[in-house]
Amino acid sequence: MSRNNRMQAGRTWSAGRKASGFTLIEVMIAVLVLGIGLLGFALLQTMSVRFAQSANQRTQATNLSYEMLDQMRTNRIAAANYSGNYAATATGCLPGAAVGPAAYRLVWQCRLQSALGAGSTATVTYVDGVATVDIIWGDDRWDAAAGNRTFSASTRL
Repeated sequence: MSRNNRMQAGRTWSAGRKASGFTLIEVMIAVLVLGIGLLGFALLQTMSVRFAQSANQRTQATNLSYEMLDQMRTNRIAAANYSGNYAATATGCLPGAAVGPAAYRLVWQCRLQSALGAGSTATVTYVDGVATVDIIWGDDRWDAAAGNRTFSASTRL
């Protein structure tokens, strides 16, 4: 046997094609799978930001309502003077103003706008020793037609 015949006898030749890397179809499928995964991750991140912002607004509404209830509890003699409808405002906001009910109402309305936006409103009632604070704000990040969010807290003074 010649040397060439011996070298060829040790090799196995396939009658089909030679393996030479990835085909274009394999690469396109891999890119498609990766793209779908990245889109899912982007949607997950967007939903996470929405949930965090909505939770922050609920926390702000809770803090504002308890702040008002604490103010009424502190000034029980004039607690009924805190009752009324509140609309968020950005005018006349003077931190450190007098602590009477009228001045506190204005400062609290400024905080309401700062925390929950210009369209937020609140209703404070005081009936038979029970104070109730209802806060309404728009959370249109989810669905503009969904309406407003409401938080209500009440306590006996």
